[in-house]
Amino acid sequence: MSELTTTVGTILNRKERHIWTTAPETSVYDCMKMMADKEIGALLVMRGDELAGVISERDYARKVILQGRSSRDTAVSEIMSSPAICVSREHTIGDCMHIMTKNRIRHLPVHDRDKVVGVISIGDLVNWIITEQEETIRHLEAYICSQ
Repeated sequence: MSELTTTVGTILNRKERHIWTTAPETSVYDCMKMMADKEIGALLVMRGDELAGVISERDYARKVILQGRSSRDTAVSEIMSSPAICVSREHTIGDCMHIMTKNRIRHLPVHDRDKVVGVISIGDLVNWIITEQEETIRHLEAYICSQ
């Protein structure tokens, strides 16, 4: 199977399932602190079970820092990317790469029956492709050596 036709569901099944979230009224400062503590680049913004948007380090840089705003006095809802661009478990890595490139984003929430079930980052996609290519190389080397 080509690594670009692998589905999001396959990747989600092999990665940590924790979904880091915040509420729209949370301060941008608190979100940036959480991202730093968790070593992640984005948080899903949730209103209860509903996905309201995504806040990323890029949102912070462009909509707080460059505009001279205070991260302690700015609510996430003021700068989050909304509506969030989402994918399903059935989307492929190729689909996700196209969506991310076209929309200049690095994180895609994954929906399953209108419920958020995960997040796929550009790093997840690159790591998957590298791992699959390394495995293919090992198989080809083993085949060549057995001849």
